[in-house]
Amino acid sequence: MPRYFFNTRLGDDLVVDPDGQQLRDPDQAWEKARAMIQQLLKTEGTQADLLTAALEVTDEAGEIVLEFPFSEALLEETDISATRH
Repeated sequence: MPRYFFNTRLGDDLVVDPDGQQLRDPDQAWEKARAMIQQLLKTEGTQADLLTAALEVTDEAGEIVLEFPFSEALLEETDISATRH
């Protein structure tokens, strides 16, 4: 299975994930990124600087597979809860 790294971009700063995680594909990496951001926002709150951050998910070659803005994870959570009955 491929390894994906979840690096956090906050302005000009990049916090590198040195270990990464083995996941089956980019779709699973997207789900993992969303869950990580949602958990962080729950514990840290929706501070303005966090809402401008993004997860840059890279593969083992260092290529960006996807970028997931923290603000998008918050919108996803709102959209999901609004559609539940």
